[in-house]
Amino acid sequence: MAVTSSAPAAAVTPRRRAQRRRRAAAALFVLPALLLLGALVVYPVLFSIGRSLFDAGGERFVGVANYTAMFRDPATLTAIRNSTIWVVVAPVLLTGVGLVLAVLTEKVRWATAFKLVLFLPMAVSFLAAGIVFRLAYEEEPDRGVLNAVAVGVHDVFTEQSPYPEARAREGHGLTAGSDGSYRTDAAVDTGASVSLGFVGLTPDAVPAGARPAQDAAARTAAADEVRGVVYLDFTPGGAGTPGAVDPEENGLPGMAVEAVRDGEVVASATTADDGSFAFTGLQAGSYTVQLPEKNFAPPYQGVSWLGPALVTPAIIGAYLWIWTGFAMVLIGAGLSALPRDALEAARMDGANEWQIFRKITVPLLAPVLTVVFVTLVINVMKVFDLVYIIAPGPVQEEASVLATRMWLVSFGGGNDQGLGSALSVLLLLLVVPAMIFNIRRFRGSRK
Repeated sequence: MAVTSSAPAAAVTPRRRAQRRRRAAAALFVLPALLLLGALVVYPVLFSIGRSLFDAGGERFVGVANYTAMFRDPATLTAIRNSTIWVVVAPVLLTGVGLVLAVLTEKVRWATAFKLVLFLPMAVSFLAAGIVFRLAYEEEPDRGVLNAVAVGVHDVFTEQSPYPEARAREGHGLTAGSDGSYRTDAAVDTGASVSLGFVGLTPDAVPAGARPAQDAAARTAAADEVRGVVYLDFTPGGAGTPGAVDPEENGLPGMAVEAVRDGEVVASATTADDGSFAFTGLQAGSYTVQLPEKNFAPPYQGVSWLGPALVTPAIIGAYLWIWTGFAMVLIGAGLSALPRDALEAARMDGANEWQIFRKITVPLLAPVLTVVFVTLVINVMKVFDLVYIIAPGPVQEEASVLATRMWLVSFGGGNDQGLGSALSVLLLLLVVPAMIFNIRRFRGSRK
């Protein structure tokens, strides 16, 4: 019996030894990756979970107090709101734009060069991209390219104010209105003249065609007229009398002037090169001379891209610029693998390009679109550098997302690593479901 039982044992032993050697070799190759995974992922996650249960100094156990405080903090709620906006808007826009561009590039010449240009932003670091867009979003038109374009377009279709810096000399007959206009203190009777002096302008700011205003101020008005002159009440060198039209003082041409009676504008005029104006054919009586606010409105300065209202959409725009090429290339790869016979059959049946796109291309690309969308969701949940770099300090809190809020609370002045760890755990819990979904999609595609 002993002899007969030893034969199978002798036959099985080498196979088991070979299996053990293969397992040991596999474990040996996997061990460095497991060590790195444990040191860089598992340990930090476990440490953060444990740290979130202690106070800011890490000395006193507070349980879930950090988690309850997190949802009572207005700044954290703002970060959650902004993260939600990011998750809802950015992946949808990127997937849609990437799909459209991938389809269009199949129908144009030099498609490879076009894809290369769109993919180039991926080669730029987020730090560099953030600096570029921070400069592009500058509100000063001389520095921010977007506002330079906006101001240029606005000025083409809208007339600019001729004297935005001018202001009336106080105590010399003019009173500023709440809307930015100026009116004479006293009513002006028909047959009278009035001189309206302004300061706040350098002589260089006066149009080149302006002429001295003294002769115009000396003209007399007819019985049915109200005449006057609008001039720069400033003589170079400090000479001259304030409130009086001196020989070297020029008129302000192009100034809109109105005659008002009983609250209604009854006549209007525009000053000539010497600053003179005249309202003719008036009924006898008293009038108020008004210079409307359009003469003094400040120049259009563009859009406050990095203000509280637009800072998050502006940063999302920068993110779209960087990641559009990524979405287009992935979707384009899926598009190139589609069965062409289905598309050609649809064309033979009379379907137009929109019907083919909507009913054939999109359904066949659904797995690729899902992977792209979920990948982008995971990415935007962790966005940090663009928000931190682009958003100015005064609106940093308005633009913050969970990642920036976590950093600010932990290291950016808050020094509350208990609350910061709770925020990191929340961020992890939000990212994990999308990661699991993506992993299952990859496994399903391999079967």
